[in-house]
Amino acid sequence: MAQSLTPMEDAMRTKLTEALSPTRMEIFNDSHLHSHHKAMAGVTSKETHFRVVITSEAFKSKMQPARHRMVYSLLKEEMAQEGGIHALQLKTRTPEEEERLAQKEAAEQS
Repeated sequence: MAQSLTPMEDAMRTKLTEALSPTRMEIFNDSHLHSHHKAMAGVTSKETHFRVVITSEAFKSKMQPARHRMVYSLLKEEMAQEGGIHALQLKTRTPEEEERLAQKEAAEQS
């Protein structure tokens, strides 16, 4: 089997999918935008900076900080390892919040 070019993203997708059963999940690798930063000097990993948009029923009745802690907890190994995740930007929503957002955007466009 060929080795993945995005092992960190693959691991994130697997863990988040298994734990949160998201109805929507987008993972954006923004590492290339940060490769010149001083903190990234000598880091060979191309998977250090991510933005994740995730919609899950698991976030219901939880405030944003609790939702973010859930995600950080799931990805703690990836964040701790050498050349691992250096920065993780999260947008966490419930399906209801996603629906309200879609309705609001539709109303603004009409």
